[in-house]
Amino acid sequence: MTRPPLKPTIKTQGAVFLDRDGTIIKEVNYLNRIQDVELLPQAAEAIAKLNQQQIPVILVSNQSGIARGKFSENFVAKTHRHLQEMLNRQGAHLDDFFFCPHHPESGKAPYKKVCACRKPAPGLLYEAAARHHLGLSESYVIGDKLIDVELALRVGGKGLLVETGHGKSEKEKIAKSEIKPTFIATDLYAAVNWILAHRKRET
Repeated sequence: MTRPPLKPTIKTQGAVFLDRDGTIIKEVNYLNRIQDVELLPQAAEAIAKLNQQQIPVILVSNQSGIARGKFSENFVAKTHRHLQEMLNRQGAHLDDFFFCPHHPESGKAPYKKVCACRKPAPGLLYEAAARHHLGLSESYVIGDKLIDVELALRVGGKGLLVETGHGKSEKEKIAKSEIKPTFIATDLYAAVNWILAHRKRET
């Protein structure tokens, strides 16, 4: 009996998803002025290392300041264009930007709602995966809060906590939390180095 030919296995590519405030740029608490956008040390260099390896680098961010009336969606889009220009000048780039404008308790419709995109809910990752044909279980999330780690775990990926931004205070919560980072890094640059070494070990 002749067996039918095996279907080729489709290998999906993972991505590195980055939180914005406190991870790529300085945390200023509801950023609402373009002039306050400040790259953290070696953040551009870290992103450039991922670019050089052709690993998709995608920003995923909660921006509840929109729901709270502190700034608009247009301002966030403008901020992201400015951030991309800053990175470009240092030989780096982000492949896409996704953000959640909602808050479950603050603001007015249509922004005051329980949604599927506010981290740690994985809606932004699902949207990115569909648009860029990504494998989320092969992906990493880097952020300065445990919700970023939880986001990764919810899709079977790996979550890295950085000690910049809110990271040091979040680190103190780990002992009492069920959410455990795959790795704790001093900053984005250290996190990216860990990811590149981990990927090398896995291949």
